[in-house]
Amino acid sequence: MTESLEILPLTSQAFAPYGEVIEADPATMRLINNGTTERYHAVAAPVGVGDRLIFNIFRGQPRQFPYSLGMMERHPYGSQSFMPLSGRPFLVGVSADEGGRPGKPQIFLARTDQGVNYFANTWHHPLMVLSEVSDFLVVDRDNTGANLQEFVFDTPYLIAEPSL
Repeated sequence: MTESLEILPLTSQAFAPYGEVIEADPATMRLINNGTTERYHAVAAPVGVGDRLIFNIFRGQPRQFPYSLGMMERHPYGSQSFMPLSGRPFLVGVSADEGGRPGKPQIFLARTDQGVNYFANTWHHPLMVLSEVSDFLVVDRDNTGANLQEFVFDTPYLIAEPSL
């Protein structure tokens, strides 16, 4: 039987076990350039083993809802950050590790001004774009295929269409 997943708002506190929420947090704001620019300092800290840090643009295709979430992936040797460039909300799916496999996924709705930085070795679902093709700035390590593990659930989970 397919289990439905609740969609939760993306907050730093709720997402803390999986990574960092990338957003303009007033607590990190500093004025620079003679007071003409607000800098939100160190909103995430990409990490990884070896290899170089790279910036990519991912162009995500919208998912059809209800969506059947049947797999998760993780990158054991480095973090991976996603920041929307198209000004659209998106879904973030993460799972706690349970003995080397993902547990029951949690689904978060990221606002148009929020991104995420998954910790290294965090189970997550690939990019889940909602209604329109959307671009994302992705920061990760330029490393080999050994940095990708995938897991397919015996029974997929169901995500209803989010109400925006």
